[in-house]
Amino acid sequence: MPTKRLLVINPNTSESVSALLQQHIAHALADLASPVVAHTVTARFGAPYIADEVSYQVAGHAVLDAWGAEQERAVTPPDGVLIGCFGDPGLWALRECSPVPATGLAEAAFTEAARLGRFAVVTGGERWGPMLQRLALQLGFAPQLAGVWTVAPSGAEMAADPDGALRVLAQACHEAQARWAPDALIIGGAGLAGMAAQLQPGSGLPLIDSVQAGVRQLLGHMELAPAA
Repeated sequence: MPTKRLLVINPNTSESVSALLQQHIAHALADLASPVVAHTVTARFGAPYIADEVSYQVAGHAVLDAWGAEQERAVTPPDGVLIGCFGDPGLWALRECSPVPATGLAEAAFTEAARLGRFAVVTGGERWGPMLQRLALQLGFAPQLAGVWTVAPSGAEMAADPDGALRVLAQACHEAQARWAPDALIIGGAGLAGMAAQLQPGSGLPLIDSVQAGVRQLLGHMELAPAA
């Protein structure tokens, strides 16, 4: 099977976030033995890490700008596009102009978690709570979303301090489970890639990594999902 290309757009301007996305997505593709190569690009303008409504709206424009720049640069178009932000800025506009499958970390994680029943989200950045509630409503997942538990550190801050992040997230998962009794928890955010697997042994619920969920959903759309 010929190699296919997955374009990952980081709507943040942080190259460190792009490197983290590239690393974890490449590992996920290798684990799935998928004939797909990922290429991550960084937003050319906007916030270093999206944390509020203003930076979120700018990021939607930055996603479209990155898509357009990649079309001019690339010799061949990608076979799928992943918005590397747990909030999916610009998702509907990107779908309108993209001839290939496109999704974001939140949509993919919501889709995967909803198959298990009611789910809750644990993520970084206090302002993301109402923003993710609104996104769940727009995507049709409001009935399954039990709640969004946000912690004060942003995803970028937690990515810079993984050990401290794991302690904060473990406590948040425990509190979210006690409050809402969900069937699954999403660990959401590009900066939190890989942390769900580290937290899973101490959790009594399935923990979903939003980055890995994004990869799995796109492979399914690209008809490259591994056999069950």
